[in-house]
Amino acid sequence: MAAPQATDSERDVRTEKRTVAFNSVVAAMGITALKIFVGVTTNSLGILSEAAHSALDLIAAIITFLSVRVSDKPADAEHQYGHEKVENFSAFIETGLLLLTCVWIVWEAVRRLLGHGHTHVDPTLAAFLVMFASMAVDFWRSRALQRVATKFDSQALQADALHFSTDVWSSAVVMLGLALVIAAEKLRITWLRDADPLAALFVAGVVVYVSSRLARQTIDALLDAAPRGVRSRIVAEVAGVEGVLDVDRARIRRAGNRYFADLSIALRRNVTFQKSEQVASEVTSAVHRILPDADVVVHPVPRAAGGENVFDRIRDVASRNNLNVHDVSVQEVDGRLHVEQHLELDERMRLKDAHDVVTQLESHISRDVPEVSSILTHIESEPATIETTDEVFRDTRLERRLRGVAREFPEILDMHDLVLKKVGNRVYVSCHCTMPDEMPLSRVHDLSTALEIRFKREAPELFKVLIHTEPQTDNRR
Repeated sequence: MAAPQATDSERDVRTEKRTVAFNSVVAAMGITALKIFVGVTTNSLGILSEAAHSALDLIAAIITFLSVRVSDKPADAEHQYGHEKVENFSAFIETGLLLLTCVWIVWEAVRRLLGHGHTHVDPTLAAFLVMFASMAVDFWRSRALQRVATKFDSQALQADALHFSTDVWSSAVVMLGLALVIAAEKLRITWLRDADPLAALFVAGVVVYVSSRLARQTIDALLDAAPRGVRSRIVAEVAGVEGVLDVDRARIRRAGNRYFADLSIALRRNVTFQKSEQVASEVTSAVHRILPDADVVVHPVPRAAGGENVFDRIRDVASRNNLNVHDVSVQEVDGRLHVEQHLELDERMRLKDAHDVVTQLESHISRDVPEVSSILTHIESEPATIETTDEVFRDTRLERRLRGVAREFPEILDMHDLVLKKVGNRVYVSCHCTMPDEMPLSRVHDLSTALEIRFKREAPELFKVLIHTEPQTDNRR
């Protein structure tokens, strides 16, 4: 399976996603370094917890950058559904890293609140400046990441944007904790000295909340959970497509920013292959109205519809045997049904083989339509070679005789476009006959058959007669 060449628009998408992911890595590196330096110099657990949070954000940003590079690769022979799930997997790793951070923050905060390992916190102007700069950078990066994540529906970039946006609030809480520590020293309020570890606990709570949301999204994607409410909307939309009897199955999964939909739809069992393909195309369009860029696979399933008559059931048996019957007639004789039908088979087939085909077909009809007691099949030869017309000729006398025959039938309003052809030593005739618009098709067929018989009786040299019937209002003559 050769990898398809990327278009200019696809290359632009990849460049924009990779650029914003790389910028996040650079920003996270700078913020992490500054927080570690200030946290160590001030002994602030709040700042150190923020530094740990930022360090994991840096790791997450690197993972995001690498995953975006991989996920944008097109499908290949080994990864036929593409590489988009790498984004979901990277988001899952980020969740685990964030939860590890929380464990350390909570452990250290509880120790300090209980008086173990108490450390004097020395808030400095540099600490406030670093935290303020961190908030500004986090705000800028979260906006840029969210814009690109929304534009390209990237879960990995969305996770990064969520991290940076929560960093803004957690940094603000840390600054509040430092301010309360200063107030405790100035006002000699002892309990305010615990503001720093309490702020760290709050940061941990924010991280846990963000991680839980991210975990649900990534686990759902990795386990191929259908997006909430999307399946029911797709089923309702597809059920409204003309020709669809039922939606047997609808499975939707997500990989990165792509959706895959797999549907099985029930169609009438006498629908042709071409019609089923047309309905499948309309079903695909219906899914795209809900998920515009989804990769859709539609599997049509034949099903007996309510109200099928014996003719439909007989034709269905023939279709399942890849045969086509016509001129099917059913007569009731002494309360039992007798079927007569015409079956066309390849003209090159031997009589023995053709008879075997008919015997098998009649056996299947008797089995699947048990109310039929007897079947008689007329075998016709289906042309398999292209005949060469030797001559299209005019015979005024013959044409006048044939037109006179047509006038014997009052319901035939007009006969025109009479054509005579010689194919080998045989004579073919075709003509158009106009009949009343409201005439039932059964009567039209009877008239055409009667006219064909009269033509051959009038002119025995005719080998084949083709009569094209038209309604009176037809103006394309």
